[in-house]
Amino acid sequence: MVRDSLEAGIQAAGGNPIEFLRNVQYPAFEFPVRSEWTNWRDEQRAWRDSCVLFDQSHHMADLFLSGPDAVKALTRLGVNSFANFGPGMAKQYICVNDGGHFVGDGIVVYLPDGTINLVSVPSVINWTHYHLETGGYDIRIERDDNSNRRQGAPRIFRYELQGPAALAVVEKMVGRPLPKVKFFHTTQLAIGGSEYTALRHGMAGQPGFEIFGPWADADKVLEAILDAGAAFGLKRGGAKCYSTANVESGWIPGPFSAVFGEAEKGYREWLPAAAYGSLGGSMDSTDVADYYVTPYDIGYGKVVNFDHDFVGRAALEGLAKQPRRDKVSLLWNPEDVAAALRSWMEPGTPVKYIELPKARYAWFQMDKVLRNGRQVGISMDNGLIPNERAFISLASVDLEHCRPGTELTVLWGENPRSAKPAVEPHRQMEIRATVAPCPFAQVIRDVGYRKS
Repeated sequence: MVRDSLEAGIQAAGGNPIEFLRNVQYPAFEFPVRSEWTNWRDEQRAWRDSCVLFDQSHHMADLFLSGPDAVKALTRLGVNSFANFGPGMAKQYICVNDGGHFVGDGIVVYLPDGTINLVSVPSVINWTHYHLETGGYDIRIERDDNSNRRQGAPRIFRYELQGPAALAVVEKMVGRPLPKVKFFHTTQLAIGGSEYTALRHGMAGQPGFEIFGPWADADKVLEAILDAGAAFGLKRGGAKCYSTANVESGWIPGPFSAVFGEAEKGYREWLPAAAYGSLGGSMDSTDVADYYVTPYDIGYGKVVNFDHDFVGRAALEGLAKQPRRDKVSLLWNPEDVAAALRSWMEPGTPVKYIELPKARYAWFQMDKVLRNGRQVGISMDNGLIPNERAFISLASVDLEHCRPGTELTVLWGENPRSAKPAVEPHRQMEIRATVAPCPFAQVIRDVGYRKS
């Protein structure tokens, strides 16, 4: 066992992963870019009314895979089908453990040169990297971590344009009508005399592209985007704005990564202790299995495809017959949110601070969802969405309580309090919340966009 591995850290904490993870010094999220260019409220509004530009070059990690076994390996690890996956295509990639419990998800893009790019948060990057290294595959792996955890510049730039004017901005930049590109397919765009890959994508219910290429050209392409966007009211989006986009679009970025069984011991011994992430919230069970979710619990049931053999298939075949939870939005009661904030201006111990616009204070935010004092789900991410005049969280809730309009509560705050830097002395509070569809915004449901 490596001395500084995740497994070693757990053993040093008495063998309980929950005790170890609650006190890990790990940020709630990482967006190593400017926090605001104007203000996060107007930047949020831009993806609804005009066009927003996000610099995604820095906060995600990338694996670049090449070799004859690249697709074979992803097929073995992913619950979704790779049967028709080929050059010029992208797809979501979802991993589970042998028991069918969620490990992580990301996006894979088949680049024109035959390389496959997996981009995601560390959970799925680490899991995939480990299995590719240890699985006996004929594959070449190049890893590029985010800008907080890498020395030097990124390998590629990645700029995301989203909003009703996004396609017009791109057309003006390239000086010609855009080709017809299907959702999650790529095309090549000529910008400033060079060609770059553009992924047809959507976020927060709006059309757009992710444009990426060699880091050496990042400034040139950025300048071209800003010049073209000036006529369309383009705004640059900062870290605060970007951190809430998933709440509006209904994608949960951090369901708990289920890697604590005996079958995953080798992975825990391979993974550095500081690389897993922190655990926070009002969930207080000492049984790590209580934090696990399945793809069916978080809205990915339609993505699971049994047309191939994959890690966790047998377990998911059983779970598919008896789903217990589903993904919902929870609309937090504004009076209760205001009361929690007001407690900081009153005598006595305040309620756990609600940061705006994103209130998550651990990498894995796991708050109890209650009905008449009994736990019926887990709230996993939350934030303020001025576009909807709403504070909402994304949650996995027992099926019998998923009907829109159902009144529940979210238990906010920790007891006992952990040693994470973002957790101050506070008291817990039950905040009333109403079940709503996911995605919450009607405009997103109308266009049918789903991250999954």
